[in-house]
Amino acid sequence: MNMIKVMLVEDHSMIREGLKQLLELEKDIRVIAGFSDGRAAVEQYPEVQPDVVLMDINLPVMNGLEATELIKKGDPQAKIIMLTIHHDREYLLRSLDLGAMGYILKDADSRVLVEAVRSVYNNQTYIQPSMAKELVSEYKRIRSGTSGRPESFLTKRELEVLRLLTKGMLNKEIAKALYISEKTVKNHISSIFRKLDVQDRTQAAVYAIKHRIGE
Repeated sequence: MNMIKVMLVEDHSMIREGLKQLLELEKDIRVIAGFSDGRAAVEQYPEVQPDVVLMDINLPVMNGLEATELIKKGDPQAKIIMLTIHHDREYLLRSLDLGAMGYILKDADSRVLVEAVRSVYNNQTYIQPSMAKELVSEYKRIRSGTSGRPESFLTKRELEVLRLLTKGMLNKEIAKALYISEKTVKNHISSIFRKLDVQDRTQAAVYAIKHRIGE
């Protein structure tokens, strides 16, 4: 029996320990390392060499999405499962874009957690069943050529960012206006570009004006 070596990245020690105990009830899974922030996970990943990484999204120092991106750059074959509270299409799609092979919610049944680890270990993508409809919705949106109103596929925050972007505001100004970080603004803009199928701020602004988003 091959032992699946798991690295846990979760900032709450009690949750991390609980996950470890749940996983190690299985004879074929062993947790070999645990870290409380994304930067530590990135730095230690080469030394730990896990088979599967369980990565929280909301982490201190460096969030899970940033950590996932850096780990995948260093090791394109890295097998990462996002473990999160976000039942949100945007986070799911962003995670997959960065190379994560799994996405499960923290309130998932332990069976789902174990199934995700085994599936990803065997090179299969695992999306928690309750999130599958989000992928179906995105697929339908892409097939329709984003012909619907932007309000139907942009999040409320993305619409706010797009309105300010259309006014010619810089990322720093948008961040200040919305009380969020510049990094968050950049992430929202990247998501907006992808959803609108545009390449830059000018094209996004033209799209917004055409669809009267800034009014």
